[in-house]
Amino acid sequence: MLPCINWLQPFLALLSSTLLTRGHNCPSSCLCPDHHTVDCQGQGLTRLPSPIPLDVRRLLLSDNWIPLIPSDFLVLYSDLVYLDLRNNSLSGLEPGTLSTSSRLVFLDLGSNNLTEIQSETFGESRSLIKLRLGNNPYLSQVEEDAFLGLTSLRELELERNGLQGLDVGVLEPLTSLRVLRLEGNPWVCNCHFAKLFVWLMENRHKLPTGMEGLECSLPMDGTLMSLSLLSEASFRECRGYLSLMDILIVIFSGISVSVVAIIASFFLASMVHCFQRLGKAGQADEEGND
Repeated sequence: MLPCINWLQPFLALLSSTLLTRGHNCPSSCLCPDHHTVDCQGQGLTRLPSPIPLDVRRLLLSDNWIPLIPSDFLVLYSDLVYLDLRNNSLSGLEPGTLSTSSRLVFLDLGSNNLTEIQSETFGESRSLIKLRLGNNPYLSQVEEDAFLGLTSLRELELERNGLQGLDVGVLEPLTSLRVLRLEGNPWVCNCHFAKLFVWLMENRHKLPTGMEGLECSLPMDGTLMSLSLLSEASFRECRGYLSLMDILIVIFSGISVSVVAIIASFFLASMVHCFQRLGKAGQADEEGND
C-alpha cells in the first residue's frame, strides 16, 4: 500500500500544481497579495505584464509607461471587475477593446495621453459603474455614441481635459448617472455650447462643484466666465443657430430641389417641343390635302 502511495505522490503534486496555477501565476515584477489581485503599480512597465492569472479580478497598473492596450487583451479575463491604468502613456483606445469586459465595474484611464473617445469604445460594458477619464490634457473629442450601452454608469470623470465642447447626445444615454465631473476644461461659450449649458442647468445636482466650479471663455475676447453667472438668456442669439449638420442638410435639400426643378423644367420643355412639332405636322397634312 505504502509503495503505491509513494508512486502516486509525484502525480498528485503535478495535478495539484496544474489546478492551482490558474490563480498563482504572478508576473515577476508585480505583487499578488491574494489569488485575485495583481499589483504592478509604479514598476516602470512599458507593456502589459505577463503572465496574468486568468481569474484576476483586480488589476493595478497605474504609474507606469504602458502605451497601449491590445484589442484582445480582456478576452481571457472574464472575471475582471477593477482595472486601474491611471498615469500611463495611453494615447488611444481601439474600438471594441473594452467590449468584452462584461463584469468590469471600475475603470481608471485618467492621467494619460488620450486624444479622443470614439463611438462604442466601451461596447456593452453594462456593469461599469465608475469611469475615470480625467487629466488627459489632449482629450478634445468625445464622439456622440462613445458611452452607448453604459446603462449602469453612475460616475463619469472628464475633468481637466482639452474639451471645448461636448455634444449632449454623449450624456443622454447615461440613465443611471449620478456624478459628472467637467471642471477644468477650456469650454467655449458659443452656440455649440448652448445645448450643453441647458442640460447642465437641468442636471446641476450631478456636478460636485456645481455650476460655480465650471468656467467657459467668451468667443469675442476669451474672457473666462463662471457658468453660474450665465443663463439661457445668455444664449438667446443662438436660437436661430444652425449646426454643421443642419447646414449640410439645408445645402443638400437645396441642391436636391434644384436638381428636381431642372429635371421637371427639361421634361416640360421636351413635352412642349413635342406638341409643337405634332401641331406643325398636323397643319402640313391639312395643307397637303387641300
